[in-house]
Amino acid sequence: MATRADTVLKLSLAAGALLAGAGVGYYFGIFLPAQAIHETVSSSADRQERAVDRSLQIEQARRAELQAREAARQRYQTCVATAATTYQARWTAACRAQHARQIAAFEDCADNLFSTRAGCERKYPVEPERGCALPLSISNRLVSDRDAARSQCLGEMQGGAPAEPQPWQTSPALDAPA
Repeated sequence: MATRADTVLKLSLAAGALLAGAGVGYYFGIFLPAQAIHETVSSSADRQERAVDRSLQIEQARRAELQAREAARQRYQTCVATAATTYQARWTAACRAQHARQIAAFEDCADNLFSTRAGCERKYPVEPERGCALPLSISNRLVSDRDAARSQCLGEMQGGAPAEPQPWQTSPALDAPA
């Protein structure tokens, strides 16, 4: 019986060693490489997801920058157009005021008994109400106000913050000398 027990014990130990070896072999031969592959695939997917997120963020930032540039360009064009419109309105207002003064001076001359109409026309010429030639001081002031407005527009576009209103923005009527 002892020999039979020895054989069973030897077979049991061999089977145990075989099972333990199979477990260790499975762990190192199958489980760990599969785990490494899984981690590699997982980290690869995470890197790809982060790369996609980064590229989406870069694209969104680029679009936002383009929109900001377009908005700044639109504000600049609107500001320059407003400056030009204001300039034209002030020039027209100055021409109208000058025309009214010239008409008044001509009529005063024509009402004088000692003046002739032709003499008054030579002495007090009346320029058209629109597109007239203004005195140099008035035209220089209008041009410098327009140029200052354009410079302010450029400054707002480059700086981003609108500045305080300038005199050319608040009063379209020109204070023409009498």
